[in-house]
Amino acid sequence: MTQTDTTHEEITTINRQSPQQVIKKTTTQAEPQAKGEAPQKVYEKKKTIFRFNQIIWYILGFIEVLLAFRFILKALGANQFVGFPNLIYTLTAPLASPFRGILGESVTGNSMIEWSTIIAAIVYLCVAWGLVYLLDIIYPITPKDMETQ
Repeated sequence: MTQTDTTHEEITTINRQSPQQVIKKTTTQAEPQAKGEAPQKVYEKKKTIFRFNQIIWYILGFIEVLLAFRFILKALGANQFVGFPNLIYTLTAPLASPFRGILGESVTGNSMIEWSTIIAAIVYLCVAWGLVYLLDIIYPITPKDMETQ
């Protein structure tokens, strides 16, 4: 926002026989908002970052649900050659494999507690939280910033 000058004139008559004019000039100066950026541009930038944070949390939620299904199906001893368990195991194998071998697996009959899946879920949660926190440090956004303009 640029500097705004406003001038206001007042005419005051002190004596009816000899009128005098008093001119009062008022100048106001507005401070620039957000380092010279237009308010709408600042709002759009913060809205984009807020949406990016939402996308990160959505992707994390999707990954966590898939890993939870994997953990539960393995714990219940689901047949890996049947449609749904096979789909879940196929989708989550690349997500859980980097953590395989950190801890052993607990096997009882057909049931298996796959600790690598739990570790993977915790690590992905930490990574998502770290990304959102980093964005918050670089571009802080308050709930007031997201109010409609």
